[in-house]
Amino acid sequence: MKKFILLLMLAIFPLSANAKVNIVTTTTDLAAIAREVGGELVSVESICRGDQDPHYLEPKPSYVVKMNRADLFVEVGLDLEIGWLPVLMTQSRNPKIQRGSTGYLDASRDIPVIEIPAGKVDRSMGDIHPLGNPHYWLDPRNGLIIAREVADKLSVLDPANQPAYRDNLATFESRLKSRIAAWQSLAASLRGKDIVTHHKVFSYFANWLGITIADVIEPKPGIPAPPSHITSLIDLIKSRQIHLIVSENYYDPKPSWELGKKTGAVVRDLATSVGGETGVTTYEGLFDYLIGELKGAL
Repeated sequence: MKKFILLLMLAIFPLSANAKVNIVTTTTDLAAIAREVGGELVSVESICRGDQDPHYLEPKPSYVVKMNRADLFVEVGLDLEIGWLPVLMTQSRNPKIQRGSTGYLDASRDIPVIEIPAGKVDRSMGDIHPLGNPHYWLDPRNGLIIAREVADKLSVLDPANQPAYRDNLATFESRLKSRIAAWQSLAASLRGKDIVTHHKVFSYFANWLGITIADVIEPKPGIPAPPSHITSLIDLIKSRQIHLIVSENYYDPKPSWELGKKTGAVVRDLATSVGGETGVTTYEGLFDYLIGELKGAL
C-alpha cells in the first residue's frame, strides 16, 4: 500500500507543480492584462470576443465549460455583464469562482468610477448602469489598477509563484507608465476637441486625454434616439463645428453615418477592445490604434 501511495504522489505532484493557473475573463481587455501579469504560469481565455458588445451576449454551453474549469474568473463588473453572466455563473457549477470566493475578481473594485447616476434609476431611462460607467479599461491608468488586482489574486491562488507574478507586474507597470506618458504627449493636439459618440463607451478615454464628448447619439442606453434628439444633434454639430462622430464598431453604423451625411462631420467606427480590430492584439496596442485613429480624423 505504501508503495502504491508513493507512486501516486510522484504521479500527481509533478503535474500539480507544473500546472498553469486557468484564468477566464469576460472581456479580451482583462484577458490581455492577465496574460501580462501571469506570463507563462497561466492560461487565459476570454468569453467575449473583442468585436462583440459586452452588454449583450448569448450564453453558450462552451462558455459554461470554460468557467467550470477556471481557477480564477475576472469580470468587468459595474453591471456591464448583468444581462448574461449570472446564468453562466450558476450553470458553471464551479464553487471556486463564485462571487465572494478566492477565485473570483470584480476588476472594478478599486476603479475611480465616473458617471454614477444620481437619484432613482428605472427602466424608462434605458439600459443605464446604476453603479456608474463600466467602460473604465479605456483609460490606461485604470489598466495599472486592474493589473495589480490580478497580481494580488494570483499571489493568493498560487503563492509559490508570487515572486514571478510581482516581477511580471513590475515590468508591465514600468512599460505601461512609460507608454501613458508617450500617448499623452502624442495626443496633446486632441485636448479640448469636441466629438460626438454613439454610446458612453469613450467617457474614460476622453477624460484621460481632455477630449470633450459634446453629446451622444443614444441618449438612453439601448434605446434608438428619437427624431427630436437627432435634430438637436445636427444643430449642435453644426453650431459648434464638431468635426468627428465616433461609433463603437459593434453598434449599427447607420445612425452615425446618417448624422455624418447631414452635418459633414467625419465618422469613425472604432474598436473599443483588444481584438476588436485586425492587428490590435495587446492592451497597449488598443491605445496605439485609438489615438492613431483620432489623430488621423481630427
